[in-house]
Amino acid sequence: MAGPSIYNVPNALTTARFVLAIAVMALIPSGMPLAAMIVFLIAASTDWMDGYWARKYGQVTKLGRIFDPFVDKIIICGSFIALVEVPDSPVASWMATIVVARELLVTSLRGIIEGAGGDFSASWLGKWKMVLQCAAVVAVLLTYIVSPVPVWLDWTSWGLLWAAIALTVYSGVDYTMIAARVMQSDAGLEVPAEPSVHTSTDSATDTMHLTNDRLSDPDETSSLVDEDTYRVTSTEMPTR
Repeated sequence: MAGPSIYNVPNALTTARFVLAIAVMALIPSGMPLAAMIVFLIAASTDWMDGYWARKYGQVTKLGRIFDPFVDKIIICGSFIALVEVPDSPVASWMATIVVARELLVTSLRGIIEGAGGDFSASWLGKWKMVLQCAAVVAVLLTYIVSPVPVWLDWTSWGLLWAAIALTVYSGVDYTMIAARVMQSDAGLEVPAEPSVHTSTDSATDTMHLTNDRLSDPDETSSLVDEDTYRVTSTEMPTR
């Protein structure tokens, strides 16, 4: 039975969010922070729509299960990378590296565990991590829109940025520990051993070697003769 078509509303929404993510990465270094913030808010706030629609109307597809989290990572990682390029940006290159590295690590662990039949669902810690990251991006963009920058906004942007980085690191460590427990548990990853394949030629060769070894021993030879005699006698017995 064929699954739902990939040409549906949830995948169309995800595709639109992907286009918006590319637009954000182009708008930020182009000196248009207001437009970048508006597009970012639309792309980030509509994250729930495609998944909700797919579950409600039975339009969950394999493409959507892969494409939707991929777009989420593009929105966040792309925004952090683009902010590094802005002059006097509070986002350092090592911060963007941590964000990207965490996403790559968790994605790799999820692929290994779920590919082997394990469960590696997203936790609330990961969802709060994304909320803080989105808030940090918006706050940093606001510092380029509002002039002069209020002290409270400057401190808020710094606080949200450092909190987002800290939670990114913590969630990455947490996911790694969960993955390690799943891999070490009895119900975790079990890589099946390769089945041994014996050809008929190998079986025949083994039989010939066994027979030759037994024939080399007089006692074994006599037992073989007795067995053959028994088989012949049993076969020639008359039936009633």
